[in-house]
Amino acid sequence: MDALWGEQFKQVVDSALAEDLGWGDVTTQALITADEVATAYLVAKGDGVLAGLSVATAVFHRVDSALKVEELVSDGSTVHLGDRLAVIKGLVASILGAERVALNFLQRLSGIATETAKYVEAVSGTKALITDTRKTTPGLRILEKYAVRVGGGHNHRQNLGDGILIKDNHLVVLQSRGEGIGEAIRKARQQTPHTPKVEIEVESVEQAREALSAGADIIMLDNMNLDDMKLVVGLAQGRALIEASGGITLDNVRAVAETGVDLISIGALTHSVKALDISLELEM
Repeated sequence: MDALWGEQFKQVVDSALAEDLGWGDVTTQALITADEVATAYLVAKGDGVLAGLSVATAVFHRVDSALKVEELVSDGSTVHLGDRLAVIKGLVASILGAERVALNFLQRLSGIATETAKYVEAVSGTKALITDTRKTTPGLRILEKYAVRVGGGHNHRQNLGDGILIKDNHLVVLQSRGEGIGEAIRKARQQTPHTPKVEIEVESVEQAREALSAGADIIMLDNMNLDDMKLVVGLAQGRALIEASGGITLDNVRAVAETGVDLISIGALTHSVKALDISLELEM
């Protein structure tokens, strides 16, 4: 997690604090004296996989560098109802000022790690890797993709410059010019350095055949049925990585993995995940 503590990470934390604390904490200012101190605990209110504890610690320290934070467990740990995750000691006003932002990060990232771990477990024993997508909360991608890794998943593209992915809307434009999948792949290779892999999204077996013939490195099967997935895997024979995407749930991910695909990308890991319930409990 230390590698995330760069300028981009600081901006994310500072933006969240400015949103919540930018006008001050009028309730605490009215009720709590400036010198009152306490001990607080971060406590799990449900079962899951922890992610983002160092982010929460960074929030407390950003509000008040004198706060003492002891992390009692580590990211990637399985936690249970009632488990204490960290202890914070220092000024009450500082603890309360950081509380909500710290919990917001910790709960969301732990929810992502927890959901990812469920998918990873569901495909255990197959060769398929669970990956995320770019369907992330604006401004939080660096953290949400970290949480996917904590849950045992893998990261797809970090951004639009991180790899070539020819999607349906690209093909709409090319097809309007009379150009097909093969031409799209050839142009992508000609216009970019040799290092990025070329991935293309297809919706049919016939399109997958064309992509294989044109030398695509990765072929994404968009909302394809299981029989067609198996057929494409057989056609590829290792010449390209095969990725399944669209309509993947915990109920069907095992069946998708058993078709032999290499990758399964799931937007729901980040775009609609349920936060893990975690609270801060203060003791005087």
